[in-house]
Amino acid sequence: MSSPIPNRPARDAGGTSARLAAILDIARRTGRVQVEPMAEQFGVTVQTIRRDLGALALQGKLQRVHGGAILPSTVANIGYQDRRDLNESAKAAIAQACARDIPDGCSLFLNIGTTTEAVARALRAHRDIMVLTNNLNVANILVDNPNCEIIVVGGLLRRTDGGLVGTVTTDVIQQFKFDLAVISCSGLDQDGDMLDYDIQEVGVSQSILKQARRRFLVADQSKFRRRAPARIGSLAQMDSFYTDAAVPAALASACKSWGTAINLAGT
Repeated sequence: MSSPIPNRPARDAGGTSARLAAILDIARRTGRVQVEPMAEQFGVTVQTIRRDLGALALQGKLQRVHGGAILPSTVANIGYQDRRDLNESAKAAIAQACARDIPDGCSLFLNIGTTTEAVARALRAHRDIMVLTNNLNVANILVDNPNCEIIVVGGLLRRTDGGLVGTVTTDVIQQFKFDLAVISCSGLDQDGDMLDYDIQEVGVSQSILKQARRRFLVADQSKFRRRAPARIGSLAQMDSFYTDAAVPAALASACKSWGTAINLAGT
């Protein structure tokens, strides 16, 4: 017979609010919590812990990752695989909504990001398109589309996620003028500023926006709870914003005044 876990509380003792506070305390002490150990420690199901972590993530207190959650950072992004797993179904829905507004026969740029990679997957049936990208994952996804011409811009390879950044990247981008830019970001401030963690990536994204005739942002609702330190630009620069949940009222009003269309995936 296995020995009991030290300091294990009685089954769901104190109710949900007490358990949420305890989970958050553990996360603050250790930096990360995992679903199965938390379920064992608190004597509840893994589904209950997943709901708890989801509630804490909605409050902006934790960041969901594969298998658990971590404390949100304002200075460093989470790992690439965790970003891929985070809100995967929402990103797919956003990508489908965005792809419907991308016509055949156009040129477009897809930047670094797991949401733009989802857009690439949604473009595999498009015809006669030219896609420029500084994201090796986007290029590999679109290899499956024989009707897509792919141009990978050069630059310094970021091994963590297959991104290309730096002055070489921006110099190459400035040689093009494309119909559409589809970009993602790491965070969205309440005033509509698009944010990121990597200064070099920010410079590349700014060059992309400058060389595009129309500009789309793809970002799921978790981006409203992330406070990255570097500013890309404003939603005022974007023609359309694709997301999966209602935008805060003040920002929605600002987008209307800017002429930035808000497109909710699935509506």
